Amino acid sequence: MHGRSPSAVRAVTDAGRRTPWPLGVPAAVAVAFLLLPLVGMFVLAPWRDLPRILAETQAVEALRLSLVTASVTTVISVVVGVPLAWVLARSRARAIRLLRALVTLPLVLPPVVGGVALLLAYGRNGIAGRWLYDWTGYQIPFTTAAVVVAQTFVAMPFLVVTVEGALRSADAGLEEAAATLGARPVTTFRRVTLPLVAPSLAAGAVLCWARALGEFGATITFAGNLPGVTQAMPSAVYRAFETDPQAAVALSLVLLTVSVAVLVLLRDRWLRPGAGL
Repeated sequence: MHGRSPSAVRAVTDAGRRTPWPLGVPAAVAVAFLLLPLVGMFVLAPWRDLPRILAETQAVEALRLSLVTASVTTVISVVVGVPLAWVLARSRARAIRLLRALVTLPLVLPPVVGGVALLLAYGRNGIAGRWLYDWTGYQIPFTTAAVVVAQTFVAMPFLVVTVEGALRSADAGLEEAAATLGARPVTTFRRVTLPLVAPSLAAGAVLCWARALGEFGATITFAGNLPGVTQAMPSAVYRAFETDPQAAVALSLVLLTVSVAVLVLLRDRWLRPGAGL
């Protein structure tokens, strides 16, 4: 571009950034396909009756339970999922590929199948559940704890995959330099590795939280749908849809609004390029 004026260079650059129509048309179709259901929900929502419907359907209690359990799920996923991501990214064991496949299996596993698997593992007669019941008399299924277990099972892989990818692409030379200077492995992980992957960790935590907030299949199978105990917002929508579709729309609107608001706020603060915790 030697010899061209700044305006000519700018014109060439702008032309290079224009979306070619073979890509723009299918992209527009994809946008319309994804946004049309959301637009329909906002347009056809029973706005006038919304306060009454929310008061009669225990939406506040269901929303509170969803927010609490999704937050607890995210904390648990960060505490145990980040070390797991580190093992998957840095371990050279032969079985690590198999372990990675098994850990990420809930991403593609039908949620209802996940709920059945949780019952067989942690139910009263399950592999681990029977020992827990014999020792303590406590059973996990159909309790609030079961909601957290189900949400963690389906949501934690989102965090693990995100953080593992960041660890694989992080500059290992910084960790090696810290080790050369005498830093212990735990210190290196805390002072070097975590800051390097902080934006991806935040992104993974947001994805985990959002997935837990919307979890339904495994939760209703493993925890049931008991108002005030295990009935989160997706379960409340399901119950309302059977008897009062307008109430189901109102509850869906609340859940959609909360999800969008949180994701937008967290994206502005954590997920922009170069952002950290």
